[in-house]
Amino acid sequence: MRYLVCLCFLLLAACSTLPDTSPAPAGYYRVRAGDTLYRIALNHHQSVNALVAWNKLADPSSITAGQLLRVSPASTAPAKTTPPASTVKTTPPPATRPAAPGISLQWPIRGALLGKFNGNSNKGIDIAGKAGDPVRAAASGTVAYAGKGIRAYGNLLIIKHGNDYLTAYAHNQTLLVKEGQTVQAGQQIATVGHTGSNRDMLHFELRRQGQAIDPLSALPAQ
Repeated sequence: MRYLVCLCFLLLAACSTLPDTSPAPAGYYRVRAGDTLYRIALNHHQSVNALVAWNKLADPSSITAGQLLRVSPASTAPAKTTPPASTVKTTPPPATRPAAPGISLQWPIRGALLGKFNGNSNKGIDIAGKAGDPVRAAASGTVAYAGKGIRAYGNLLIIKHGNDYLTAYAHNQTLLVKEGQTVQAGQQIATVGHTGSNRDMLHFELRRQGQAIDPLSALPAQ
């Protein structure tokens, strides 16, 4: 469990190797980290055999994050119209910030925002703090990772909330909980520090099914 969660987090944190996350066209699905062909087929009310046939997959277990898969028959997929070449826009759309309606968070620490989520160079938010101040669990869950195996994050905690959500707490001075431990919302789990950072702060991330989303979408206004 620890190895899989940490490996997933490492891959997602490496901006230079991010898979394609652009929106999938109608009738298609963009594979996310952790997806299986069985799960994709189930979510789209299709059979695994149908997806294998439509996408000419030699090995159903070899799908990769960012891969585009057809999830409906070509005859039923809505037709796409292509605008004249003179009207095609070449400017990429702005990065989207998917909302997090399935989880409600509380602030892990209170402080000024030093950095906001942008989905690219910053996968979360950076909150100013004072060394030794308590860091609290943003929601109830189970500690999935506790350690400093990801150098850029310093002392890092990852808490799993159900099947879909993870919260991450980086640059801690001290970790006060262990892997596998159940924690409650508001419980102190660490102290503010600057491991992996040049100042005392907390880097806080929220991920839904492996995808980083803006924590402010699930946090109350300060």
